Amino acid sequence: MRYALHRLGFFAVTLWACLTLNFVLPRMMPGNPILDMMAKYKGHVTVQALQAIEVAFGIDTHASLFAQYWQYLGNTFTGNFGISLTQSEPVSQVIAGAVWWTVGLIGVTTVLGFILGTLIGIVGAWRRGGWLDGLLPPVFVVLSSIPFFWIGMLRILAVSKFMPTFPTSGAYAYGATPGLNWPFIADVLQHALLPGLAILITSIGGWILVMRNTMVTVLAEDYVRMARAKGIPGWRIMLDYAARNAMLPNLSGFAMSLGFVLSGAILVEYLFNYQGVGYYLLLGVVNQDYALVQALFLLITVGVLVALLAADVLTAIIDPRTRTGA
Repeated sequence: MRYALHRLGFFAVTLWACLTLNFVLPRMMPGNPILDMMAKYKGHVTVQALQAIEVAFGIDTHASLFAQYWQYLGNTFTGNFGISLTQSEPVSQVIAGAVWWTVGLIGVTTVLGFILGTLIGIVGAWRRGGWLDGLLPPVFVVLSSIPFFWIGMLRILAVSKFMPTFPTSGAYAYGATPGLNWPFIADVLQHALLPGLAILITSIGGWILVMRNTMVTVLAEDYVRMARAKGIPGWRIMLDYAARNAMLPNLSGFAMSLGFVLSGAILVEYLFNYQGVGYYLLLGVVNQDYALVQALFLLITVGVLVALLAADVLTAIIDPRTRTGA
């Protein structure tokens, strides 16, 4: 119980610090979002009209910074994130429309990359020196050093040349009606194939390398040697004795990866015109959309903190030694 309360206290303090940074950093950016938005009118706007726009979008630039901070905290805890300057609609609606595309694309590829990389690392370490250990880890580690957007550009080039009818942009076909039916689902999966493979190929190598090295270290432990001496089947030693303990250090890294799923893959989403969280985050930063940027940063922060908290609790359940003080 004390361990859980300690982790929850750390979660609360970290969340407050992130909320404060989330308020300060956008306001350190040069320029004024309202003036930038009205620049297209080439100055043909009255002071009264400018003030009306500020009120409509909830940007009180005349209030003190302290007053803006308390108003920001109150709006955040009540779920009022304001209106997006770039989309001209409530920020909550923009995020609700984008987050599921990001979770579906980045989340699935992250989980698949972790599972496949962990399995390959386990088998490669167990059969160290074999063909699997000599081929797959080096290949995927080299691929992981290549930027995923560059692999995405190569795939777009190859598909455009050899399969010109295959979709290379967007989340679904233009004019399609979203719905829970097989034609639309198949269309979404087809559009997600290229960006998903670009992320999967470049992310799997890191999981292979970390899991293999940890597994090799665990296989040299005394309890693994004792299990071999007792005549326990090899598959059980590999999974129950070695892999289970070798996987513990990877849980925090996997939790952080899941947390950062909500940030999206900005360059991949922008490259494939995939309108997820990363795509709108880039638009918000470029256009100084305070409300949208703050809400997206808050979403990413909460996602990472919740994922880390879940990893700490799961690690404490699997390995009781983490609950014991020094």
